Amino acid sequence: MPAEVVTQIMAARSAEAVAESPFYIPMTGPAARPRRSLKHDDTFIVLDSHGDIGASAGGPDGLFNADTRYLARLELVLNDVQPLLLGSNLRDDNSALTVDLTNPDVYRDGHLVLQKDMLHIVRTIFLWRGTAYQRIGIQNHGESPASFDVTLLFDNDFADLFEVRGERRPRRGIGSSKPLGPANVTLEYKGLDDETRITALHFDPRPTRLAANAAVYHVELAPQQASSLFVAASCNKPVPFKPVPFFRGLLAHRREMRQSSAGAASIETSNDIFNEVVCQSMADLNMLMTDTPQGRYPYAGIPWYSTTFGRDGIITALQMLWIDPRVARGVLRRLAFYQAKVADPLADAEPGKILHEMRGGEMASLREVPFAQYYGSVDSTPLFVLLAGLYIERSGDEATLAELWPAIEAGLHWIDGAGDPDRDGFVEYQRASEKGLANQGWKDSYDAIFHADGRLAEGYIALAEVQGYVFAAKQLAARCALHLGKTAMARKLETEAEQLARRFEDAFWCEELGTYALALDGAKQPCKVRTSNAGQLLFTGIVREDRARRVAADLMQAHFFTGWGIRTVARGEARYNPMSYHDGSIWPHDNALIALGLARYGLKHSVGQVFKGLFDAATYMDLRRLPELFCGFRREKQRGPTLYPVACAPQAWASATPFTLLEAALGLEFDVQRGEIRLRNPRLPAFLDEVVLRDLQLGHSSVDLRIRRHGDDVSMEVLRTRGQIQVSIVLAH
Repeated sequence: MPAEVVTQIMAARSAEAVAESPFYIPMTGPAARPRRSLKHDDTFIVLDSHGDIGASAGGPDGLFNADTRYLARLELVLNDVQPLLLGSNLRDDNSALTVDLTNPDVYRDGHLVLQKDMLHIVRTIFLWRGTAYQRIGIQNHGESPASFDVTLLFDNDFADLFEVRGERRPRRGIGSSKPLGPANVTLEYKGLDDETRITALHFDPRPTRLAANAAVYHVELAPQQASSLFVAASCNKPVPFKPVPFFRGLLAHRREMRQSSAGAASIETSNDIFNEVVCQSMADLNMLMTDTPQGRYPYAGIPWYSTTFGRDGIITALQMLWIDPRVARGVLRRLAFYQAKVADPLADAEPGKILHEMRGGEMASLREVPFAQYYGSVDSTPLFVLLAGLYIERSGDEATLAELWPAIEAGLHWIDGAGDPDRDGFVEYQRASEKGLANQGWKDSYDAIFHADGRLAEGYIALAEVQGYVFAAKQLAARCALHLGKTAMARKLETEAEQLARRFEDAFWCEELGTYALALDGAKQPCKVRTSNAGQLLFTGIVREDRARRVAADLMQAHFFTGWGIRTVARGEARYNPMSYHDGSIWPHDNALIALGLARYGLKHSVGQVFKGLFDAATYMDLRRLPELFCGFRREKQRGPTLYPVACAPQAWASATPFTLLEAALGLEFDVQRGEIRLRNPRLPAFLDEVVLRDLQLGHSSVDLRIRRHGDDVSMEVLRTRGQIQVSIVLAH
């Protein structure tokens, strides 16, 4: 291709990016210090490895509540210099961050007045009920008295989260800062939405000097003497606000965390590193869970997605269904509550549609962004119906089915009505407002849906995996209808699912590729691109048996499978880029759903390959935590995976991935009507010799199981049962 043509194409794609990506998350430079995150309900905090906020470049630092930053700076300095880092650790349950610091050599008038490593400074930080608590413990390990100043520098901009992400606003509200007595400061912001947002800072003991943006303590410590300083930063608390004492709050917070996670099944294996992965995943999911009026809901991820997301919450609940079905109940009830009742083009809302995301910040309130309650996802609605059906099969919760049925019916009406505007039998999307998302599947980057020559798909777009979601949703809704005695409706839904499967095969199968098209564009032309979307089709069961094996074989080839996982787009396709967000990267949750699909079709060897790849990747990750995504480069010997710089970590559906992979490997099935748990064609990967599942619940009964690997076979031992329950291994090929 001539150089000038290449230049024109690259310029055109650059223009596309500027025009079509208004909510792009920029990465302008490397983080100067690693970041750590804590969350409790609607509040989260991002700090650097020193425990500071806003002291180093490159991170989305701050204390955030309801999509607004309530603290943009909280930096500790010692005699006007930064202390030295010894170490920084999150507690295993994510309840607190502990940072160990020491002093550098401190000079005054050219003379050494404090030799380095004499002071041990321990910062302990936790979040609870809208307040960030911090204890600063200081001990003098020197042989001489130590005299020094500890200064806490603080400030805030009350930035909307979208401003932190890079959006620019022509106008903002008015901020102020003022001390209230000797130990309290308020930072206040009157927004353009007429809302007043307040950060209250409380210092204990009272500082030696307190100003609008600094608290200074003069500290005198004898040899071996220790002292503690406390600071609390609260979001929108009444003024004056006095927080609970630090240690009482910390104990209450940990007690609440233990109580909220009680009742879920537990996992222990023969592999200590996998145990660490599982423990980190569960701790992250517990941290991301948020108590809402409708039940506990897994917020999508920190920092950019710490709010209610429909698709993310549904898929996370689906992944956790076997281990804790209560999560699905909270997700379903919340999304049913916010199901769209009227049409609103700016919000992409139509009656019956399920929420995409909610935002509580100033920009959403003013509709500078459309996300206050935004419905621009084509898949949340069929996924909602799908999850409802799976939840009922897993739990037998007839009362919740009756409660949810009007929302299920409304979702089905949207699928057959507004979700299919040209009545061709496929659910499709096109944004109703230029402010909305251009692409509305889970791959929602502006360039994620394209043709084989790289052209972006235009018009109403029917995504392959969405048709699979609809197929599964209608099958499951049919079974729900039978539960409710709606026999005619059940038969109708079953027939519609069968007809959809036939139409889908005709329209989406690409014989020359040996897989399914990514999508149909507005002209009903298939996007003949090899993508992981075809793998998610296996999960839904819409794929013919013979073609399922061809799809699976393709996914395990080197152009897809890197050794770490399956890429979103196969190497060699027009827009393939292993460093992109959706066009060649590896998403753990995507691989998890593909693994469930492989298991559905009995392809357990491939399940094991995907399982091992992602487990190996997790062993290289910070905290053994699988991130939202990582780069899709080929695995090389003695090297770990390449990270994606602005990936959320933790991210709910990535955190749930180890549980899904284990579910796929074991072939777990739950039959409430028969009181039976089945392991269908169970097979453990080579790195797991034994798995123990405790308190695996079915209805009002539960069981503890031990599964051992013997080559490609497994044995099962029932360790304990409570109530009436049956467990069996089913071998079927």
